[in-house]
Amino acid sequence: MVFAGSEPYPGAGGLPTAVKILIAGGFGAGKTTMVGAVSEISPLQTEEVITQTSEGVDDLSGVEGKTTTTVAMDFGRITISQDLVLYLFGTPGQNRFWFMWDELALGALGAIVLADTRRIEDSFPAVDYFEHRGTSFVVAVNRFDGACDYDVEEVRYALDLDAHVPVVMCDARSRESSKLVLVTLLEHAMASRMAAVR
Repeated sequence: MVFAGSEPYPGAGGLPTAVKILIAGGFGAGKTTMVGAVSEISPLQTEEVITQTSEGVDDLSGVEGKTTTTVAMDFGRITISQDLVLYLFGTPGQNRFWFMWDELALGALGAIVLADTRRIEDSFPAVDYFEHRGTSFVVAVNRFDGACDYDVEEVRYALDLDAHVPVVMCDARSRESSKLVLVTLLEHAMASRMAAVR
């Protein structure tokens, strides 16, 4: 029983509520970087060196300096409060690894679609995937140095997003910027669930 002045009661059994969040997007959009920036633990990364075998398979235009790629997933954790912990799963970007998305998406509260305006078309598969699953998602535009600067409405138009889908600008290298994206997603997912109940 909770009394005035006592500590808030955490999730069932005294444990914090665990929430699963996906971070998706195209190849080289910054998913691994975002998980690493915001995670309070050393993130699990399944990065492998890009080899000559991927020539003609992986399009490196716009990300020519990229030397590694995620081949399974990234994993990190961030504690929001004593009764809420987010578990972050970064998806692989190349379409040959998309068979893993269904497993990663199972039980997720929502998703972040990380977009790179230099390769905006790479965001379409992730947007389509979450729209078709009915998963709440936000689009976070990762602002790369030297990339053209577009505003939120230009990105919304380019991705043909519904008006209710939040679009935010971010720097995936920044912990604070990445945390703001997570807060935006949580607020959007909660609002979507409340609207569905009404």
